[in-house]
Amino acid sequence: MEKLIERYKSFLDKGKTERECVKEVIKIAEKEGYRNLDSVSTLSPGDKVYVEEYGKAIALYHIGKGDMEKGMNVLGAHIDSPRLDIKMKPLYESDGIVYLDTHYYGGIKKYQWVTHPLSIHGVVVKTSGEKIEVIMGEDDDDFTFCISDILPHIAQDQMKKTAGEFIPGEDLDLVVGLDESANEEKKEEEKKESAKDKILSILKEKYNIEEKDFLSAELEVVPSGKAKYLGLDKSMVLGYGQDDRICSFTSLEALLESETMDRTCVCILVDKEEIGSVGATGMDSLFFENATAEVLCKMGLTSSLSLRRTLKNTMMLSSDVNSAYDPLNASLYDKKNSSFLGGGVVFNKYTGSRGKSGASDANPEFIGKIRAVLEKNGVKYQMAEMAKVDVGGGGTIAKFSAYYGMQVIDCGVAILSMHAPWEIASCSDIVNTKNAYKAFLTLD
Repeated sequence: MEKLIERYKSFLDKGKTERECVKEVIKIAEKEGYRNLDSVSTLSPGDKVYVEEYGKAIALYHIGKGDMEKGMNVLGAHIDSPRLDIKMKPLYESDGIVYLDTHYYGGIKKYQWVTHPLSIHGVVVKTSGEKIEVIMGEDDDDFTFCISDILPHIAQDQMKKTAGEFIPGEDLDLVVGLDESANEEKKEEEKKESAKDKILSILKEKYNIEEKDFLSAELEVVPSGKAKYLGLDKSMVLGYGQDDRICSFTSLEALLESETMDRTCVCILVDKEEIGSVGATGMDSLFFENATAEVLCKMGLTSSLSLRRTLKNTMMLSSDVNSAYDPLNASLYDKKNSSFLGGGVVFNKYTGSRGKSGASDANPEFIGKIRAVLEKNGVKYQMAEMAKVDVGGGGTIAKFSAYYGMQVIDCGVAILSMHAPWEIASCSDIVNTKNAYKAFLTLD
């Protein structure tokens, strides 16, 4: 278990953005014999290929021995996580303090992001086409960034507001520099370079970035620091982005460990789930359909009907996390239908909210088949919902897969403090989840 957890923590540290995750997945997969689909002309049983989409989504295929039209076994997860994004015109100075303006991404509690060390990860693309990869504020001995807050001594009015109101989204601006003499009275000839100009000079010197380059940049603000064991017994992991990189990692591990099966085995890792699975790299796009069509083509199956049959007969685990039962907030949960840290991999028959709105709702025949293979392989599992019926809920990529008629159910790891900058997971659950995914891939 220890080696798996160490690999997992390293995966979290190296993949704090979707682009970084895809880059790391390709690096790992190619060591295990996977090749870019564009580099092969035909495919045969045992071949291993991947398809990448704009550097932010990826699908890996381990070609099986059987008829593709009878379907595939798919593990699908998402590699985006809640964060703050730098705006296109972000840099400004106010009374000597230099800020970067942000727009939050996904469902966050805004107050959780203030006064913590933050770093910037992403890419800047210049008009020449040059792509500059950026990581700022991450090294232990380097600078960092943060969002300031009001001291409690003068926060009486702020504290009267609700948690969703007292930190407005427009106030989540990153402190990036300071002009210590900005508020001193100076003669015109004594005025020096502004603090904003100083920051721009540093960006130009260190990263070759100019202010106008923010217009074609994708810069994400994430917690600074590495994933760590949590607890004296090291029974848990504390890290950023475990929703849903914990399921992405275990899905990848399961696929890489699998032998050539009768059915083709797939791991698809997509973007934009936290904002509705939209865009060209989200699950509600044609990425998976197009990638599968390209695979079929290189196996001699070029008809639209072959693609439809393949997708219709596919079985999928929507590999996503579930909320762990929180003893300190027990009133929010139906305890007998909750998932627990250390309780094993979690299956959620339906997600959505309240009256199952937005859920795909798995068929019991499919669940029974999965239970059988888990019990055969000695995998510890639990069945759960997210919370009490009228408390709320959430969505996953399951409904977008179910659109094709495939059998799909949500399955992943129970997470405490989900969507917080630092989330909590059980080490034993990570192991059981990987084993569950590996067992699922053997289904026919």
